[in-house]
Amino acid sequence: MNHPLSYVEANFDGLVGPTHNYAGLSGGNLASLSNKTKAANPKLAAKEGLKKMKTLHDLGMVQGVIAPLSRPDLGQLRELGFSGTDANVLKNAAKHSPALLAACSSASSMWTANAATVSPSSDTKDGRLHFTPANLVNKFHRSIEHQQTGRILHAMFNDESHFAHHKALPMSNYFGDEGAANHTRLCQNYADHGVGFFVYGERAFDNNAPKPKLYPARQTFEASSAIARTHGLDEHKVVYAQQNPQVIDAGVFHNDVIAVGNRNVLFCHQQAFLNQDSVYQQLTDAMGETLNIIEVPTQQVAISDAISSYLFNSQLLSLPNGETALVVPRECELNPNVNNYLNHLIAESRGIDKLLCFDLKQSMQNGGGPACLRLRVVLSDQERAAMNSSVIMNDTLFETLNQWVERHYRDQVYSQDLIDPSLMTESQTALDELTQLLNLGSVYDFQQIGAVR
Repeated sequence: MNHPLSYVEANFDGLVGPTHNYAGLSGGNLASLSNKTKAANPKLAAKEGLKKMKTLHDLGMVQGVIAPLSRPDLGQLRELGFSGTDANVLKNAAKHSPALLAACSSASSMWTANAATVSPSSDTKDGRLHFTPANLVNKFHRSIEHQQTGRILHAMFNDESHFAHHKALPMSNYFGDEGAANHTRLCQNYADHGVGFFVYGERAFDNNAPKPKLYPARQTFEASSAIARTHGLDEHKVVYAQQNPQVIDAGVFHNDVIAVGNRNVLFCHQQAFLNQDSVYQQLTDAMGETLNIIEVPTQQVAISDAISSYLFNSQLLSLPNGETALVVPRECELNPNVNNYLNHLIAESRGIDKLLCFDLKQSMQNGGGPACLRLRVVLSDQERAAMNSSVIMNDTLFETLNQWVERHYRDQVYSQDLIDPSLMTESQTALDELTQLLNLGSVYDFQQIGAVR
């Protein structure tokens, strides 16, 4: 299909919600577990994220905002047998199942790399931009996200002539889907028919296939291939690779903790994939052109260093001035091995021209870095014109959202604060206002049920 229009890769960052808290809900995510019970700072977390968005906007990138989910999820608690007023639902859930209340109050939706898998119109059979919300079935607290996520994405991309929205895959571990955290698109230019690179942790229907032993493989081959089919991708332009089970057991719970790619650059660890040389060859063949593979040796950066610094949970950006930038968290500068490697990488001019370092401590302490916070969407000129422009970052929106955060967010939230009905009311009031600022309509259950309570 001929695409005469120009395309650009936009980054849509999740806005951290007003109930941001540390609950340590994700086994296999070492940062999440180690900070359980500590106080979180929702106001600081939101502002850290907004600062990153504004900085990338100022560099000329197309930068958008994705609204947070409403938490606690009262509808889920009611489905599980807690009834009465909203305050009674919280009180009884805390009394009978505090772990369930924590799960229904999770802040994990801030990591929008897990929101959905996205295939641009230049790659799909029907020439539309396709979205599939991730079912996230491996963790209960995340498996309840996809319906709200789907509504928010639909409110952002609501023209059916340009955008196709699919339901989440079947809610079964056989089709465990973690979204864009395990998907990378490679190409020479964004308008090209690109290569969909899907990384999975196991083949669920093959009991004899290799799989991790300590932590679960959250993404299955079956899920990845189903998304490729439903999005109408050319099978000759799709590559599937299995993540190394040993690195999953070391704490690499998603591919975006061990590899990142953009256009014709793949930046990954030496131990990222099974049969790594074969993966490289398949990608090169599917590309049909040169693929610049930057492989980080274990001898220089151990897996433990990659995890603690989130070196690969970075954003690889093609800046408008022609430079390629790597967006990393501050922890990369603080880790001597990683910092030394990155300094040499930039000096060697191997395809990454500059580093952009951000302080994202609130997100990092909950287990997510720069790449976790954003969903990449390749857009044509027509698609940019057809989408909801109110979610695109600019100077005015940046100031508006910072003021909104100042009005509605607390400086400190402990897990025990989740029982407080006033925190719930504060959050609903804030989100109700946010949907008006971002022109989203009534995407939250509490808005559809009635007035904010």
